[in-house]
Amino acid sequence: MFHAEFPDIADKAEREEGSIFSPTFDDKGLVTCVVVDVADDTILMLAFMNAEAVNLTLETGEVHFWSRSRQAIWKKGETSGNRLVLRELLTDCDQDAMIARVEITGDRVACHTGRRSCFYRHIDKADDGTWRLSFTPE
Repeated sequence: MFHAEFPDIADKAEREEGSIFSPTFDDKGLVTCVVVDVADDTILMLAFMNAEAVNLTLETGEVHFWSRSRQAIWKKGETSGNRLVLRELLTDCDQDAMIARVEITGDRVACHTGRRSCFYRHIDKADDGTWRLSFTPE
């Protein structure tokens, strides 16, 4: 499968206002990607992509990531059946973060815990002044 090389854009104006896609990878070769369900704008998960994962996502239409724990490409839903079908890929102004707007298949579960979203807890201040996690109603 062909993997495009992303051009290096040094010119700030071109990076921020131009039409050339050139993701800004961090020192580990990764870019952050937030995954959002196109059906209802639920934030499903956050993961990282390397250049190969970005290419595979754009070429196949299914979202791929770089698994930092396994040090390998990870096609979301390959074993669970809860695939992420890409509907739109957005990048921010300096191209160092992306949003993948997706249609989720299968049971529509994105989190490895079996929940729809990985963001299932919110942070609250307890009476004793400490910070606690509370489950968000599904």
